[in-house]
Amino acid sequence: MLDLGNRQSIYQPEQEGLIFPDVPEFDTVEEERRHLKERLVGACRAFALEGFDYGFAGHLTIRDPERPELYWTNPMAVHFADVKVSNLILVDHAGKVIEGRHAVNRAGFVLHANVHEEHPDILAMCHAHTTYGTAFAALGRPLRPMTQDACAFFEDHVIIGDEAGAVAVENHAGSNVAKAFAGVKAAIHQNHGLLTASRHSIESAAFWFIALERCCRQELLVDATGHTPSLVKPERARYSREHVGSDYIGWLHFQPIWDNLCRTQPDMFD
Repeated sequence: MLDLGNRQSIYQPEQEGLIFPDVPEFDTVEEERRHLKERLVGACRAFALEGFDYGFAGHLTIRDPERPELYWTNPMAVHFADVKVSNLILVDHAGKVIEGRHAVNRAGFVLHANVHEEHPDILAMCHAHTTYGTAFAALGRPLRPMTQDACAFFEDHVIIGDEAGAVAVENHAGSNVAKAFAGVKAAIHQNHGLLTASRHSIESAAFWFIALERCCRQELLVDATGHTPSLVKPERARYSREHVGSDYIGWLHFQPIWDNLCRTQPDMFD
């Protein structure tokens, strides 16, 4: 069953009977697997809407609920907008395709397989070569808490400088990324780009990736003014992160995206 941990939130309605997203429960592992695969496709489609495509680069993963040593991922050289339930592939930690007709992205295998293997609690990961995230990654610095959006990542993201700029096709590069993901939801890989992880859902990993890209864009825009921004004080930034930066909040943010995709892109269920 999907576990989003402590769901107490300032965003949950106190009044009974109002429409509000429910965390799903499943009677069978088959139901849960179908749910996870559909949400993985939804995350890929959301990335397409955000313009996160760059050739065949970019990969999203979610562990299989029955065989956690395997993970579902988007197929190699298929545009995010064309990912469907039927063309997802199931891959093991050695990069072997267990189910599906498409090849696996080697870079996706190295980074994601190492993180998944190093951290059994991490269920989902996202990475794409985005414009603002990649530009910001070249600076080799963390986000500053200059907005509430950025505060969601305060003390919850790391900078990975080792092997900066190298194509991640060697296993040791993935190992360096894996070590960095202890207890955080995001990483800025210097000269490479952004990565996010979730211990609870692909929806959360996908939304926090979208949010991280947005924060990188905001900070670059502020830097371009030439003025020094006013920063949120650490205790307030920490408070904001605790209330608006959780896996549950990431999952909740993704629900309107999911609903919109269901209405406008029904072919994703093919």
